[in-house]
Amino acid sequence: MIEIVPDSPDPARIDYVAGLIRSGQVIALPTDTFYGLAADPFNLYAVEEIFQIKGRPAHKPLLLLVGSVEMAEELSSGDLPDRFYSLARRFWPGPLTMVIPASRRVPLKITGNTGKVALRLPAARIPVSLVQALEIPLTGTSANLAGMKECASAHEVQHSLGERLRLIVDGGEAKTAAPSTIVEVTHQGWRLIREGAVPAEQIADLLAA
Repeated sequence: MIEIVPDSPDPARIDYVAGLIRSGQVIALPTDTFYGLAADPFNLYAVEEIFQIKGRPAHKPLLLLVGSVEMAEELSSGDLPDRFYSLARRFWPGPLTMVIPASRRVPLKITGNTGKVALRLPAARIPVSLVQALEIPLTGTSANLAGMKECASAHEVQHSLGERLRLIVDGGEAKTAAPSTIVEVTHQGWRLIREGAVPAEQIADLLAA
């Protein structure tokens, strides 16, 4: 376990963690919701390791954490709808996950063979600093055994996943008691997949304006 101050991550420690991810390791870290499992999504060995660590069904997709709207655009299969940008301006960085058509460069394992990818630009500085250091998105699925409660602290991750992880980044307690809200956005419309930290009513009001 390594401690990193969440509001001002130490660059040397970020570089150390980035090196582990670059080498194909899966690590746990705090996000703007609960703790997540971060790995290089383009390293299929590391992606498979996430499924093994969590005991996650192979057909389920993994969300990705991005460092900018521009990075999200690069992971899309084409022009994004105006409602994507409206939501990004209002709720990013923050606990809103948007599902969009995936670029062919996104591994099928990440999309769960759906052709869609779930993206979030977190408000938490630790994952964003890692994305910027690596210049790639990171996986951000919750750091817990499949079907079990999400972990709000590094110690909860340790209790849940034990020795399955190469490293746990201790960035303190989670600042929310809810997961991210997930919506799918297309040129035709939008749909709520899961309501979480961002109320569905706020999304509906914004997109109806």
